Parts: sequence; structure tokens; C-alpha cells
Amino acid sequence: MHRLALLLLASAPALYSHAISMSNGEVTVRGDRLDFVLTMPMYEAAHTPHPETAFLDHFRFGDGRLVQKSCHEDSAKATYVCMAEYAFPKPLEQLDVECTLYQVTVPNHVHLLRAERNGKHDQAVFDYSFTHATLRFRPPTVFETAVQQGFEGILRAVAGPVQFLLLAALVLAARSWRELVVLGSTFLAGEIAVALLAGRLNWQPPVRFVEAAMALSIAYLAVEILFLPDAGGRPFIAAVLGGFHGLSLYLLLFAGDFRPVYVLSGAVVAEIGVLAFLSVIRQKWMFTRLVQSTAGVLLVFGMTWFALRLRN
Repeated sequence: MHRLALLLLASAPALYSHAISMSNGEVTVRGDRLDFVLTMPMYEAAHTPHPETAFLDHFRFGDGRLVQKSCHEDSAKATYVCMAEYAFPKPLEQLDVECTLYQVTVPNHVHLLRAERNGKHDQAVFDYSFTHATLRFRPPTVFETAVQQGFEGILRAVAGPVQFLLLAALVLAARSWRELVVLGSTFLAGEIAVALLAGRLNWQPPVRFVEAAMALSIAYLAVEILFLPDAGGRPFIAAVLGGFHGLSLYLLLFAGDFRPVYVLSGAVVAEIGVLAFLSVIRQKWMFTRLVQSTAGVLLVFGMTWFALRLRN
């Protein structure tokens, strides 16, 4: 359990970054020219020194040469937009792209790039684990789609410290292996249901709302562990917690052409693995005061994160 407590303390820097950090790019290829439009959330641009150069400096389009660029803030949409044109030695048949935006934003940043050439489309997703892609402007095979999007689901579910904290809260709240199975099942059910329902409603919740709700859910679960040890409503709380995490996955589904079955399957597999790993760590200290002390750290983390998200 002391390892779990150390994990919570080590996650403190996540209070000042965003658990959900995404940007979008649009590429249009015109012979030997390429037009690129980058759309970045304003909350990322506000914390980035010299965003007018920093963002585009973290993109490489093959042997393309930057011809012109311009950046501006779109206050109506709370975004920072950069437009650039690149020139190539010859017309493009395929496009090699390198994106390292995670180096200038936050480690869990995701960039979704869509590209079009002569009416044919392709897309790629970049993060700290995938920084290179080749766009061939052909439809991917079913296997390629399943592997790529399933892995994205895995990364979005467990890539950041906040995602680990959500699952750690469930493990701390479980008073037995049987209850852990129940809490894990209701968490996953809530996550899947909300991700699919939000898609049907075509609802895009504000990132700040999703993160604040996730923080408050973590804090409430910690309150139950500390002050309501015999409470019987934890499965319901787990489902609500899963629902808020499902909103964070839906934001990924909403941003790109993703198949929910692939993304959510990857997320579920990863989360079951992490729950099993954390439960093994906890088992030896199941009924010691370390559970309460770790829950106290979790409560402080959740409330502080909630307050920061209300302010920022």
C-alpha cells in the first residue's frame, strides 16, 4: 500500500496539467504544396512560451519547406489556430509526418491529424508513444484499424497519472475481492454507457467540466473510505466515476473517425489489467491504517484538482 501512496504523491504535478489534452490538424495536399491548419485548445497555448513558433516547430512534413505561416487566437472557440504552407521538391504521393507536440504541451497530449489529397483521405494519431506516421491516402485494413484504435483506447485509459488515480480509488474502496469485481464492473459499464450515449446525443462537454467532475468523484470516493466505511452505495459511485471517465474517452471518439468498439475494447482491457495490478499491491495491506492514510492523500488530491479546474 505504501507503493500506492507514493504513486498518489508522485502524481501531484498532474494537478497543473490537463488529464484531457487534445489538438487537431487538417492537411490538404495540392501537388507539391501542402496547407496545414493546427487547432490547439487555448488552455494549452496560454501555458506555452512563444506558441506562434513553438507548435509548428514540433511538426515535420517529410522534406517539405515552410513557406509561410500565421497564428491567431480564436476567442469565440477558445482555441489557438496556426495556418502554414509547405513546399516540396515534387508532387506528393504519400506523406511522412513527425509530431512531437507532447514535448511542448503535456506528456499525455494527443494530436489527431486528418489529411486529404485529390479527394482521398487518411488520418493519424500522435502522442508520446507514436511520433511518426506515413499517410498513404488509402483506406486502412480492418486489422490495421482495430490495432491502431485499440491501442489508442489503451493509452487514453491508463496513459496518465490521473487515469491511474481513478482506478486506484476503486481499489482502495473495495473491501473484498468480490466487491472489487463489482466496483470494477460497474465502473466499466458506466464508462461504456456514457461514451456511447454521448456519441448518440452528439454532445461535446467542456474539458474543464469533465476534469472537475472526475476530480470530485475521486474526492467523494475517498470520503466514503475515510468516514463511511460501511456505506453500501459504492457500486453506484463507481458507475458515476466510470461515466465521467467515459466522457474523456468520448472526447477522443468525437475528435476523429474512430470506431467505438475498438477504442472502448482497448480501454477496458487496459483498465482490467491495471485494477488487477493495483489490487495485488493492496492485498498485503488490506486492513491496515495505510488504506486510510492513502485515501486521505487521494481526498486532498481530488479536492485540490477540483478547485484548480474551477479556477482555470
